[in-house]
Amino acid sequence: MGAKRMLQQMKGQKYLYLMVVPCLVWFIVFNYIPMAGIVIAFKDYTFAKGIWGSPWAGLDHFKQFVTGYHFKIILVNTLAISLLKLIFAFPAPIVLALLLNELRSKLFKRSIQTLSYLPHFVSWVIVLGIWGRMLSIDEGIVNRFLVSLGIVGEPINFMLTSGYMWPIAVVTEIWKSIGFSSIIFLAALSSINPELYEAASMDGAGRFSKMFHISLPGIRSTIAILFVLAVGGIFSANFEQLYIMGLPPVLDKTEVIDTYIFRYGLQNLQYSAGAAAGLLRSFVALILVLLTNRIVKMLGEDGLY
Repeated sequence: MGAKRMLQQMKGQKYLYLMVVPCLVWFIVFNYIPMAGIVIAFKDYTFAKGIWGSPWAGLDHFKQFVTGYHFKIILVNTLAISLLKLIFAFPAPIVLALLLNELRSKLFKRSIQTLSYLPHFVSWVIVLGIWGRMLSIDEGIVNRFLVSLGIVGEPINFMLTSGYMWPIAVVTEIWKSIGFSSIIFLAALSSINPELYEAASMDGAGRFSKMFHISLPGIRSTIAILFVLAVGGIFSANFEQLYIMGLPPVLDKTEVIDTYIFRYGLQNLQYSAGAAAGLLRSFVALILVLLTNRIVKMLGEDGLY
């Protein structure tokens, strides 16, 4: 009966299902069929023999990746940069959304929103070019400010100093993504019943009190879901940003798993080793998502599923 009823419902909504067909075809062709290529992580792949003709290597490429001298460096860099972004960049759009929600002037609010959205639509090449000019030795505004105040004696070459790479990665990430990422939190805030704020005002609650007792609890489920997704991306520390920042003098602080896969796996034609590193990263990310989702559900939120 259940199957028959489901078929009847599908027949009644056949045009809606037909609209979904192109999306399903796209996912099957470009996402699922290429997954068969993962098998090269377990083979000594060569162009001449192809994927299926190449000899099996078992777990050799995984062992090579984990035991290599570079593994500790890229693991530390990946975790450090991703955790710093999770600590500082993840809450930033939440704070911005809460502050924008408190603004009464619509013109001022829209102006701030527009200005904060703009960096999202600019490529990382341009973003890091702008910051490179700001941090340059010759005419960078940051060095001029530090020297004029006597904080430093001579200008600092920030973009070629390893110690500044992690802070620069976090700051540029916040600058580029804070406005666009705040959209989803603003949408969640707009769904909160205005009567709650009116009732709180009648009880004498101030803006900060309403923010902490109404606004934040109202978007808690949204924060939880995005937090689960953010934790799943810990081992993907923004390839484009760090690849552009990864000049030879600072490679010891900018080389992460994604850039390693590109440089070693693609540029050096070590496809099997790169596939093994990518598969291992994805497997660990899946475990993190499942664990985080379980913890979120234990705390009373819906989670991803």
